[in-house]
Amino acid sequence: MPLTVLVDYDSGNLHSAEKAFQRMAQEVGGGDILVTSRPEDVTRADRIVLPGDGAFPACRRALGSYGGLFEAISEGVAQGKPFLGICVGMQMLATWGREYEDTPGFDWIGGEVTRITPADPALKVPHMGWNDLILDRPHPVLAGIATGDHAYFVHSYQFRVADPAHRLAHVDYAGDITAIVGRDTIIGTQFHPEKSQAMGLRLIGNFLRWAP
Repeated sequence: MPLTVLVDYDSGNLHSAEKAFQRMAQEVGGGDILVTSRPEDVTRADRIVLPGDGAFPACRRALGSYGGLFEAISEGVAQGKPFLGICVGMQMLATWGREYEDTPGFDWIGGEVTRITPADPALKVPHMGWNDLILDRPHPVLAGIATGDHAYFVHSYQFRVADPAHRLAHVDYAGDITAIVGRDTIIGTQFHPEKSQAMGLRLIGNFLRWAP
């Protein structure tokens, strides 16, 4: 039975994510779902999910404070295990985070995380609520998802990718905002799929069946 771990490093409420992943695992035969902070659980997992809420520097420090946890995640990705980063878990894939202070990211997808500066000053930051996805390129995890489908966002900083080929989808918020990034067996969503209703559940189900 395949195992998907949701990494718990005290940087977000994982209850809704756990429920969404468990629901879709039952629907698609996706195996077991485990919320854990133990490196040994990550090592034996078949898929890895890294959520994250809050500020980039705080999440990066929190993840590093769990001895061996990031190393287990990194080793799993190097072995080709499917990886999904959510919100700040996606942002940490970047080379640098520029929130409050310059913080090194994982550098798995080149780019930097910078503050959202809408061209229209009437648009508020954080970018909060529903927005329409605009798909830039196909991906197995996006099967059955189309431009115009809604996703739920809560963020003040955005991922600016160095290579446009690594941006899978964006939204318009008085300018382009990266919504989904990906390369190889790595994918990340700026929005919260567990809060994005039918589209988010479909994405989770696709991830649980993804066999790159």
